[in-house]
Amino acid sequence: MTNNMFFIANWKMFGDLKSINSTKKVIKLSMNKKYKRAQIIYCPPYTLIEQFLKISKNSKIKVGAQNCHFSQNPGPFTGSINTDLIKSAGAKYVIIGHSENRASGDTNHIINLKIKSALKKSLKVILCIGETLKEKRKNKTNLILNSQITSALKNIKKNNNIIFAYEPVWSIGTGIIPKTKNLEKHVSAIKKMIIKFWKLKNPKIIYGGSVNPKNIVELKKISSINGFLIGGASQNAKNFIDIIKKTIN
Repeated sequence: MTNNMFFIANWKMFGDLKSINSTKKVIKLSMNKKYKRAQIIYCPPYTLIEQFLKISKNSKIKVGAQNCHFSQNPGPFTGSINTDLIKSAGAKYVIIGHSENRASGDTNHIINLKIKSALKKSLKVILCIGETLKEKRKNKTNLILNSQITSALKNIKKNNNIIFAYEPVWSIGTGIIPKTKNLEKHVSAIKKMIIKFWKLKNPKIIYGGSVNPKNIVELKKISSINGFLIGGASQNAKNFIDIIKKTIN
């Protein structure tokens, strides 16, 4: 494992003011020198960003948003939030390209525009990439990953403000994770793709998809992974702490 490890909690459409109190245990962990390598980022619903910032203000924990609109200007986009609003709320990160949003209409072009908007506002991007089960069965994984990476980074200058999250769509929420050998192969391929396209020496690559306290023991063996994007398991403080402890120890 590399020195610093990302533990990114994607709460999706979960959480209220009461559930935020459960994160106090995670905040306490983040202050422990034993776990100083853990870079913990919470991405709650937009409505909880301010509360998360308040409760974690004296810790190392960072806060991000789960998505953004590509428009950099105010406009008639009911229910949407752009990077300017995310920045003004105090968040430092934003998830872009999650498969759930791709399924709802986010094309590679839209994702590219969102990344440009986020970087312009000095937000750090968590870019999700990954193949569907159908694409996997047709042996198109590398083709899809390369297309997603090159399209997302089109006309964007090389920088260190993007974390690449490999999330096989067929693994999200299913409890199924790739075999270690296959995951190592795909992470290595992703790294080569980024280096070839962007000439970036050490791209940050994390894994997401059914990460939990049980399978983290196997997942952490993959030395090329820089951390994890965690969904359901991050909503439970005990499970989230277990994942962090088992990775760092």
